[in-house]
Amino acid sequence: MALTQAQKRHLRKLAHTLKPVIIVGNAGVSPALVQELDTTLEHHELVKVRVNGEDRAARQAMVVELCDKSGGELVQTIGHIAVLYRRAEKPRLQLP
Repeated sequence: MALTQAQKRHLRKLAHTLKPVIIVGNAGVSPALVQELDTTLEHHELVKVRVNGEDRAARQAMVVELCDKSGGELVQTIGHIAVLYRRAEKPRLQLP
């Protein structure tokens, strides 16, 4: 499901007050981290992820890998923080 610009804008507004609940450390993306992200997305739909990487390209690669493995959509990245969204079976968030 590709998000429209209006939907991304709405999700960015909702994510503004959130704190990062998933932190990718120096070990990178592990199967346990992907499983935890999957569980968190199922419960919350909208999640902030902190990616600790050396350079921008490494962080972006980790974010893309997280999106691919979890089935989430990237809403935005700012520095070390990425916002991911995945629609749940029983959605809580209403998209425009």
